[in-house]
Amino acid sequence: MKFSYIIEKLVGRILIPLYLLFFMELGFPFFAVGQQSAEKDSAVLLLSRLDLTMTGLEKVYSSFANPDLAVKELLDYYRARIFVKHPVDRSLKKSSLGGYADTRDMEVANDALKHIFVGHSAYPPYSYGYDIEWGSRPYFDNEWVWGINRMYFWTSMSHAYWHTGDEKYAREWAFQMADWIKKNPLDEIHFHDQYSGKNYAWRSIEAGIRGYQWTFLFQHFIESQAFTPELLVTFLNCCYQHANYLMRIYNAGNNWGLMEAEGMAFLSIVFPEFKDAEKWRTEALRRLNREIDNQVNADGHQRELAIAYHLICINFFTRTLDLAKMNDMENIFPESYRIKIEKMCEVPMKLGLPDGSNTQFGDSWKGEPGANWENLKKWSERYNRPDFLFVATEGKEGVKPVETAFAYKESGLYSMRGGWDKNDICFVLKCGHGGGLAHIQPDNGTFELYAGGRHLMPDAGSYVYDSDSVNRAWFRQTKVHQTLTLDGKNTRWDPKFLYWQTGDDLDVLVVENAGYPDIIHRRAVFFVDKEYFVIVDDAIGKGTGDVNVHFQFAPIEAKFNYENRKVQTMYNDGWNVLVQNVLPVDATLKEEEGQVSFEYQKKEPRPAFCYRVYKKTKETGIRFVTVVVPYVENPPEIKVELLENPAIGSNNVDLKVLNNGKSKIIGYSF
Repeated sequence: MKFSYIIEKLVGRILIPLYLLFFMELGFPFFAVGQQSAEKDSAVLLLSRLDLTMTGLEKVYSSFANPDLAVKELLDYYRARIFVKHPVDRSLKKSSLGGYADTRDMEVANDALKHIFVGHSAYPPYSYGYDIEWGSRPYFDNEWVWGINRMYFWTSMSHAYWHTGDEKYAREWAFQMADWIKKNPLDEIHFHDQYSGKNYAWRSIEAGIRGYQWTFLFQHFIESQAFTPELLVTFLNCCYQHANYLMRIYNAGNNWGLMEAEGMAFLSIVFPEFKDAEKWRTEALRRLNREIDNQVNADGHQRELAIAYHLICINFFTRTLDLAKMNDMENIFPESYRIKIEKMCEVPMKLGLPDGSNTQFGDSWKGEPGANWENLKKWSERYNRPDFLFVATEGKEGVKPVETAFAYKESGLYSMRGGWDKNDICFVLKCGHGGGLAHIQPDNGTFELYAGGRHLMPDAGSYVYDSDSVNRAWFRQTKVHQTLTLDGKNTRWDPKFLYWQTGDDLDVLVVENAGYPDIIHRRAVFFVDKEYFVIVDDAIGKGTGDVNVHFQFAPIEAKFNYENRKVQTMYNDGWNVLVQNVLPVDATLKEEEGQVSFEYQKKEPRPAFCYRVYKKTKETGIRFVTVVVPYVENPPEIKVELLENPAIGSNNVDLKVLNNGKSKIIGYSF
């Protein structure tokens, strides 16, 4: 290494910043009169944080004694800089006119010009007035104020700017950006309490989201006249604060840690001029490489077992990898990292519903039909997966998946389906770990049933997060899911996989959950002839009390036949579902309160019921046998009988089923 190079680095990284700060304190006359202003201080501080010896910063370096000039040169540098690549390609700005923003973007952007913001889509926009109070909460929901401090409306403004070329969007964004930074200073309390009062602005996940989002805003607005040297100083100093803050906080083991790492990674790669950029990048990549093993099970499912969070975690893991690849840094991720992301991408194909929507286990909502297809189409190209393409195009392209049943044994999620048409039957069951994870509900054994384009038996969903503890708790009860309870109490998570068999005319799954200290719930599911299900529920143990097996339908009228213990949906056309208890003969059919939420803060009533037996003795378990039959027009007559009567809890069951007189033997033994 040349001695001159060492001296240059020493001057640029250490001596220049000290020189600037020293003379600033003295008020040395190379600054113009009155230069000890906040703006000058901020400019000097920014220059001290940059490696001015980097190639391209020569004019900034030579102007360091004149901060005003140096910052102007820095702005010119960023406007001309092309060696850093980003998903937003600034060379496409002119060609984006008239085709960049959608109707919703324009609506949100035009409202934001008037300080009318959306903090959460579940609520109407709210006017913050001329003098914006960023921490105000017009709705009693923390999600709103957290959303305001993620500023997704700024993204809409940036899209509107490229769509129209109108500088009013850039000017207003610049004003709001400077205003937010001024009114939300980062102080030491944020490192210790992210939840009280004004500190909502600096929760670490909001900081991580901003670290990612602000690089997109930078790319959209940097060429605008509104992006002044003064704004550049304010913006970059705040970016530096974000990265340093995220370095000090690490929420390992959950999606917070991924947002923190992503924000830090994007800031470090997009702004390599910061002296600490390499340190930030190294730490961010260390966390992502660690978390993909920490958070993603070997089978490919994210450990919170909620598909909404699984999908967003794919983005967190992928976007930094893509940014690194764009900037010739792809080798900083091992091949195992990429392989695991591909496994994650298989989940919505294998566990998703035939219309392209999802199950609602945990904190998830099903989404619109086709919600998965855009992702699967994109991933089919990325990973050369014709099976993804087949599902994404509803069979028009690609290659049909060979299998129709999938077992995620480590995660505890299982699916059985009649085929790959959007009208085929699909059954998805959950029985996994989850203690201590915020987005999982105590619902082991629950399932969803889809057939004929309908969610006939959807999970209850989540309804709300933070603003309504009563309803939050209601939707998390075990008894509002399709599983077994003792005295209606919530279960714990203690799952066990026992048996899995697939075939052309029979799929079998057996799992357990030791949900209570003295009762284990074993559930066996038989998918017979790709047409209907026989479910055997064993309550094993010495516990006593009301043993209930719960079921819920979609929000439609239901017909109850109490004498024959039958309940069926009453759609006027298309597919319906029948649920009938076969054993024990003394089980009582009881209607229950039912609700379902398909969107945040929206819920509706639905039919819900249980089969109840009072368990009196401490020696004998209870076995329920239930048929669940999707059908069109008239339900088939299905009868089930036990061929033997082994002790409840033994590892074999044999059943004879009669479907309109057609006999079949089903069972399991392990």
